[in-house]
Amino acid sequence: MALPDAIEVFVATGKVERAVALTDALANWGQKFDRPWALAISSRGRALLSAAAGDLDGAATHAEQSLSHHERLPMPFELARTLLVQGQVQRRRGARRAGRHALQRAFAIFEKVGAPLWAEKASAEIARIGVRRAPEDLTEGEQRVAELAAQRLTNPDIAARLFISRRTVEANLARAYGKLGIHSRAELGALMATRRIASSS
Repeated sequence: MALPDAIEVFVATGKVERAVALTDALANWGQKFDRPWALAISSRGRALLSAAAGDLDGAATHAEQSLSHHERLPMPFELARTLLVQGQVQRRRGARRAGRHALQRAFAIFEKVGAPLWAEKASAEIARIGVRRAPEDLTEGEQRVAELAAQRLTNPDIAARLFISRRTVEANLARAYGKLGIHSRAELGALMATRRIASSS
């Protein structure tokens, strides 16, 4: 289980031959015994190696292959790590929207599984892409509702906290989603976290 970390460390420190050796061995084992974990991690390793060599298109292809193997692998933390790599690669390719989407998914999973340091990495990568500007600013009411929703409060809880009706909460949240160009609370949480990082920097 330490192989994913070892591969990433070897790539990050320029020990490419050792990273290649581990990645190839893991891929061969995964193919021989049809092990989705080994196939997913080795494909992610190849994505990292390709990115380090400047082959971003190849890196994107390997990241996609890794994600396809994750469909047979009930390990959300490893899925989030692969999404983080995919987001980094897409950002470097200039595919900002795809990169942001992958990174927001990674952030949401890291938050859900209780991996705050990894969630911070995902947020930092989202911040490097840049905060998506809304076509217009949120109203004060929309902002308050969005902030509470990002903290995982339910609509009834938000209504009770702000002394407003559930219908008002739903209306404000729907308008906020539309202005921010998002579709879920996971995306909202990632976006609000990114804004906090941007405002504090």
